[in-house]
Amino acid sequence: MTKKILIVEDQFIEANNLKLILQNAGYQVLPIARTVPEAMSIVGENQPDIVLLDIFLKTHETGIDLARILKQKSIAFIFLSANSDPATFKEAKETGPYGFLVKPFRTEDVLAMLDIAQYLHSQHLSLIKTLSFARPTVNSLSEHPATLSIIGNTPEVAEVKKLIAIAATTEFPVLILGESGTGKELVAKAIHQSSKHKNDPLIVVDCAALPEHLVEAELFGHERGSFTGAVEKRIGKFDLANGGTIFLDEIGELSLEMQVKFLRVLQEKEINPIGGKARKINVRVMAATNRNLEDQLAAGKFRMDLYYRLNVFPIELPSLRERAEDILTLAKHFLKIFAIRENKEIKGFSPEVASALTNYNWPGNIRELENLVARSVLLCEGNEISNFPLPQRKVSLPKQDTNLKTITQNERDHILAALKLCNWKIYGRGGAAELLDINGSTLKSRMKKLGIEKYFNDGNS
Repeated sequence: MTKKILIVEDQFIEANNLKLILQNAGYQVLPIARTVPEAMSIVGENQPDIVLLDIFLKTHETGIDLARILKQKSIAFIFLSANSDPATFKEAKETGPYGFLVKPFRTEDVLAMLDIAQYLHSQHLSLIKTLSFARPTVNSLSEHPATLSIIGNTPEVAEVKKLIAIAATTEFPVLILGESGTGKELVAKAIHQSSKHKNDPLIVVDCAALPEHLVEAELFGHERGSFTGAVEKRIGKFDLANGGTIFLDEIGELSLEMQVKFLRVLQEKEINPIGGKARKINVRVMAATNRNLEDQLAAGKFRMDLYYRLNVFPIELPSLRERAEDILTLAKHFLKIFAIRENKEIKGFSPEVASALTNYNWPGNIRELENLVARSVLLCEGNEISNFPLPQRKVSLPKQDTNLKTITQNERDHILAALKLCNWKIYGRGGAAELLDINGSTLKSRMKKLGIEKYFNDGNS
């Protein structure tokens, strides 16, 4: 069935260009809305499958206001944005869009984003349906044995445990995000042990530790004689995980070439060993990274389609400094473990050490705390740890520039400078549009958006 698309955009040229792209691709385009009330009227009469909406609109109601309404109605939406300032981008992101399309629009970007949005929305609706039948109770969240390894009493930890319990009831991919040392592998193991696959294999792969030339063979396997040095058949990690779960740690380290092959596994549920034939597998995929994948996307180092395929159910882990109330709880937990291991009777930390632990920044997070407690237990000669040397890090911070401008302010200044240089001529040879290497209509549209409305001189006279 032909998908219905609603465009909410107050700039005629940009809206019409978008309409032509969609119609040529076979989409049904509803009448273009230029304000939130117009959009709501169209939604009420003919509900769209996906809405493409500009963040900034002519009236006092913005695309962000409309996005909140669409979210309540479970209608998928994608933001159309020029260079928004960071605060606006953050506010827009919090509404839960399925992506952002940056102006000017490229046909391939528009169509790819629509495919991703449709896939994610269908997954989201399936997830809601699944959870309506199998939502974990409050008691199961706190009492499940698998979550007992997640130490802490803060709201942040309670939220992570809740997400673990929800993820365990589904088969959707899980993306675990967080700084190094925050416990991403521990969360993956808790999800697996809480799921119906708990008696099936869990295969952990550290992508950062795999040599570039061996990644494909390690993940997908190879047949004997398939390349020089392949003296025997090798079973890949995905084959080993068949019927269970595979956890790919540091997924951001995979090359673009390997990302394409991994995407195929997610899409087609099949692997293709080197020198062998493609075959179907049944594997639950979890992945983790300490990188900002959105920055990786912007830098062209991570595929957008793979990101959105993985990001169906994200779990973001807080850093230890964001859950400072748990520092002593964790320290005592590790102290008990290592004291038993070393056959020592250590009752706790001195008040001075406890204060130092609480006030330290913990850049290495829980892993750093665990290692330092282990060291202190080894060095302790009494029944209390009174000496706990913490690393001294000298960091020289750059002086803050209090006159930094937003991207929007910089764009406005840049356009104004070009206009003044061209004596406010927009079109034609020697005009600002030629200088800025953009279409004259697009320039005029941006001027209107940025409030540059004086001294229009089209250069046609």
